[in-house]
Amino acid sequence: MVGLTGPAPAPRAVTHPNDTDPVLVRRAYKLRAYPTRPQEGRGVRLLGDHCDLYNAALQERREAWRMQRVSVSYGDQSAQLKEIRAADPDGQGRHSFTAQQQTLRRLNVVFQACFKRIRDADKEQRRPKERRVGFPRFKPHQRFDQVLFVAGDGAKWEPADHGRWAHASFQAIGRVKVKQHRQVVGRVKTLQLKREGRRWYVIVVTEADPQPLSRTGRQVGVDVGVARFLTTSDGQVVANPRFLAAAQATIADLQRRVERAKPGSGNRRRLRRQLAREWRSVRSRRRDFHHKTARSLVDACDAVALEDLRITNMTASTKRTVAAPGTNVAAKSGLNRSILDAGWAQFTQILAAKAESAGRRTIYVDPQWTSVTCHVCGARCSRPRQDTVVCPRHGEWDADLNGARNIAARAGLGSGQASAA
Repeated sequence: MVGLTGPAPAPRAVTHPNDTDPVLVRRAYKLRAYPTRPQEGRGVRLLGDHCDLYNAALQERREAWRMQRVSVSYGDQSAQLKEIRAADPDGQGRHSFTAQQQTLRRLNVVFQACFKRIRDADKEQRRPKERRVGFPRFKPHQRFDQVLFVAGDGAKWEPADHGRWAHASFQAIGRVKVKQHRQVVGRVKTLQLKREGRRWYVIVVTEADPQPLSRTGRQVGVDVGVARFLTTSDGQVVANPRFLAAAQATIADLQRRVERAKPGSGNRRRLRRQLAREWRSVRSRRRDFHHKTARSLVDACDAVALEDLRITNMTASTKRTVAAPGTNVAAKSGLNRSILDAGWAQFTQILAAKAESAGRRTIYVDPQWTSVTCHVCGARCSRPRQDTVVCPRHGEWDADLNGARNIAARAGLGSGQASAA
């Protein structure tokens, strides 16, 4: 794919554990929880209290900077927790101290990400009006849907014993029944209670030794796209299932019905729940597809090279102002939707995690001109059609296959033509 302009950097982020000195890897298991009605009510209150803590900490940081130009750190706010809990024993005082620290760390991570975006914008010398750096915002209760616990301190995991039901105990909630559909491997580090609509989940994060797979001798470059989900440098093609496109008509109809329904009515609540289920189904199918596709690549390849794509930049809006409107806005909007439907960022994260656990390598290369540079001679190709590039010396090439072979070459994996030689 054609990426951003600029000098081509060296391949980035070779992710793999050294077989002679393996490192621990973390795995997350998302399991469905079935709290009782009283437990569900206590869970809602837990989320609400943590949301209040998050918003109060955010307010303190904003006011300290606005009034005195003082930066409040995580350490400063964590030191105040003891007094806050003592002043509110029936509210904040009834929850896990370490879980509250995790909520404050969550806010600190948001601020660090915000400051990083500001520094990156300054490096790129953008004009102030072109900077779109989102400052941390207050969260409403209905959108604060997860709390992190440290295992053994406010939370406890009890794996299933010759059955499918496990249990997770949380301070201020109780012992919750969890459907364990797969074995949880490794030492449990954290437990996360999460609410998605009317469903509850427990996310168990474990730490375990990697399990290196035997060598296969296959190393490939992978070009991701919209028409095809991916193409490898040795000719393997994976079709794009387009989950959002398949459900778009249903989602659009439900959205129109929600907008027409009376605010606050039972009908509107039912339609919103139905709409949320459709979106959840699309997300689940996409994630399942990404996991299966990544697993097949990791099992078959010793090394996988990918483009270091900036999805945010690629899906930037073309809309401008009334005086200077963007061009091809409708076409760009459709392309953005297709890119986000493919979910390249999620796929690469899943692939890197599976590769690390299996002792494989993932290599990220500069995406500039990979599709329109001939992988044989390096000449700039023309692109009369989306699926075809034409080299002035070697003729027509499949654009995705040509891009995948360029990616493999940039990653130092050869031309990727072993099967085509």
